[in-house]
Amino acid sequence: MPDEFRREPHLMVMLAVSVIVHDRTNKRVVLLRRGNKKAFAPGMWSLPSGKGAPGEPITHTAVRELREETGLEVKPQALRLAHVTHSADSPEAPEGFVVLVFAAEEWDGEPINAEPGKHSAVAWVNTDDLPTDFVPSTLHALERYLAGERPEVAIDGWGKA
Repeated sequence: MPDEFRREPHLMVMLAVSVIVHDRTNKRVVLLRRGNKKAFAPGMWSLPSGKGAPGEPITHTAVRELREETGLEVKPQALRLAHVTHSADSPEAPEGFVVLVFAAEEWDGEPINAEPGKHSAVAWVNTDDLPTDFVPSTLHALERYLAGERPEVAIDGWGKA
């Protein structure tokens, strides 16, 4: 491994998920606004997201996080891989993190702000009018998905990688 990418050997990369809930008929997606006290991207819009738990399949992480944050229910088999981002670091993951972005076009329920201590809003947003104060790497994933692009692996914050 080149020295420029060498990190602490005892620390692990965090595994996280984001979920695009896409209502194609009404041209809208579910977004949440991160709380102003969040360590990462405070006050910015993003997709429902969260960290994997030990021993939990990543599709179950996506289902759990979506339910915990928005109250929406989705089945693991309804998830489709839309994007992968490998970010160098964040306040919560000094060794970097990998985000698997899933898309779901089938769900049950209506979105609510199920974690008001973490988020200031959860809302349906028109896909033609996405907010500008959006977490950049997440916006990139969402825009690629909405444009019908195939999933890609994006590298974020790694310099010349």
